[in-house]
Amino acid sequence: MHPYRTTTSLLALALTVLSLAACSGVSKNTRSLIAEQPRDESFRTGMKKEPSSVTVTVETTARDLAASLDRMTPRELYKGATTTRGLSATVLRNGPIGVSAADNFVYLTLPVAVTLSSNLGFGTFEAPKLTPTLTFKIAASVTPEWQVNAQVSYQGVSDLMAEELKIGPLAIKPRGIVDGLTQPIQKLVSDQISRKLNEKFPLKAQVARVWTAAQKPILIDRKYSAWLKLTPEEVLLYPFSARNNLVKLSVGLRSVAELNVGPEPPAGTPVPLPSLKLATGGDRSFRVALNTDLSYRELLAIASPLLLNKELGSDGRSVMLTEMNLYGNGEHLVVKVVTKGSVEGTFYLTCRPRFNPETNIFSVEDVDFDMQSQSLLLHSADWLLHGVIRSKIQEKLNMDLTQRLSQARDMATRALTGVKLADNVLLTGTVRTIKLNDVMVQRDKLTVQLAAEGETAITYH
Repeated sequence: MHPYRTTTSLLALALTVLSLAACSGVSKNTRSLIAEQPRDESFRTGMKKEPSSVTVTVETTARDLAASLDRMTPRELYKGATTTRGLSATVLRNGPIGVSAADNFVYLTLPVAVTLSSNLGFGTFEAPKLTPTLTFKIAASVTPEWQVNAQVSYQGVSDLMAEELKIGPLAIKPRGIVDGLTQPIQKLVSDQISRKLNEKFPLKAQVARVWTAAQKPILIDRKYSAWLKLTPEEVLLYPFSARNNLVKLSVGLRSVAELNVGPEPPAGTPVPLPSLKLATGGDRSFRVALNTDLSYRELLAIASPLLLNKELGSDGRSVMLTEMNLYGNGEHLVVKVVTKGSVEGTFYLTCRPRFNPETNIFSVEDVDFDMQSQSLLLHSADWLLHGVIRSKIQEKLNMDLTQRLSQARDMATRALTGVKLADNVLLTGTVRTIKLNDVMVQRDKLTVQLAAEGETAITYH
């Protein structure tokens, strides 16, 4: 073959190959872009733990306290000398003891019969019997050793008494004589009151039962396999209360309360009952944290049909998402998308989880391409950075949690209503509110913490 013709044929073949290659590139309309996966960031390891108080209250009525004191107090209250030389006295109970409770004090009335006599060496004389009613005011406190102490103060006599009384040759003032006799009677009353209050308020024994029982997980809902776990931290003593003829001593069990759905959570290492701390008021509400998991597969199952294989774009340039994945990274969610169309490739967007308590909708916000994807698109398809793909993902990636919140309220109500902690010991109360307390991002799921808040107490039956 002629050399010229050979050279011409080879050149034509090369041009044909280049032309075909060029035509192939035009048909695809773009080259494939592959962004690097975002760098892994560390995750938070635990949810918020907010301690709250459950109140252990021991109470008695003024009527019951009066009946107990009647049984305990002897008939003869005092027999012996008085502050007046040569004068002796015998003091006997002269009727039932009266008890009332108001203004954080216990008020006690003690009717007595007082017999005064003298023996001055020239005869024995006895005065007419006096029948005053002695009155006392009682406050109470608890020692670090869990003992109830009564502080009794004499308030005087409630009856009118003669200003002066004669016993033989003696002229005495009966009110002063009676007032002088109250010291030994006051001590007797104080001892009796302290003893009875300690019987009525076995604080340490009652609190110890609750403290021990609270450290073991309690099954509250077999249907959902929901467990109440209390982690007690300290014991707080609230001020002595005496109102409306009801006497109360309250101890706050400060603990972290959690509802766990699933297998029985492990019990912690037993913690001995700590020393009492004096409460200074503060928050006496009770909070139960309910942790519920929201898997990314659930979110994708809702969002994928709304986003995949839909044309996203404008002005003749658009893409379709052919694949979509979601995972957690640090405090953010990462959305991986595979596109075809005007831009073909694999890109990553980041966003933050969000919950709207008014609509119960879980969603995402601040959706944007990550730095690696932005850098890649900036030089080849920057229009996509400002396109509708971000707003569409933010719009469609959501879930209505109303049903889960309803289940949470149901379980929280069970957790605060008649839960048996031990034999004859119940945790009772009401739920006021349920709110989102925390959201923790994990690799394959979100853990959403709901907090049920209410008022509760320990009751005995």
